[in-house]
Amino acid sequence: MKVRSTLRRWHVWLGWLVGVPILFWAVSGLIMVWKPIDEVRGSDLLDPPAPVVLTAPAILPSVVAGLPLAKVSLEQRAAGPRWVIEVKDGPIRLADPATGQLLPPPGAADAAGEVRARWRGAAPIEAVRRTDAANPPIELRRPIATWQVDLADGTHVFVAADSGAIVATRTRWWRFYDWMWGLHIMDLSGREDTHHPTLIAFAAFTLLTVLLALVLLPLSIKRRRS
Repeated sequence: MKVRSTLRRWHVWLGWLVGVPILFWAVSGLIMVWKPIDEVRGSDLLDPPAPVVLTAPAILPSVVAGLPLAKVSLEQRAAGPRWVIEVKDGPIRLADPATGQLLPPPGAADAAGEVRARWRGAAPIEAVRRTDAANPPIELRRPIATWQVDLADGTHVFVAADSGAIVATRTRWWRFYDWMWGLHIMDLSGREDTHHPTLIAFAAFTLLTVLLALVLLPLSIKRRRS
């Protein structure tokens, strides 16, 4: 009886300790499965990239000869087809396949035009702002420079500042989902660290609480029968 009483006391105190995080885990887990992940990501809000349309043979820029190229692709943009030239350990450049001339990096108007050409919704564009690769928004969490295109319905579309490609779509629900994910892993600041002492400690305490319950259950049943 002394052992059972001690175990029960530990179980109660551990239950109070892990009760709040268990509630957070349950609520955040429910929110994260409430909607299909494609809807959370806003995959249905943008049309897929248009196929490349050429009116003449594409001309590759002569400046790429001899460069350590990582990838060269021909992609359609709202302003027309573009060579996307990726140099190893270097920047991404765009070129006009009609002339073979390098193009300046996309500006705010180009980013807005790209979103406008593929946006399926009715919400207009409210603002376009530049983001820094060294300090990206927590919504993006990718070390790349982008144009953040803000729409009236709260959606943020991120367009790469070098290639002009849409790299992320963040709806209001995605931001709430992301906050819940941070709550779930107990990392509200970066929302990426799933290996830190607080999370490990609470998970271990929760496991210990469950194990104590499994030990106490047969002891309690045996006592009642006696």
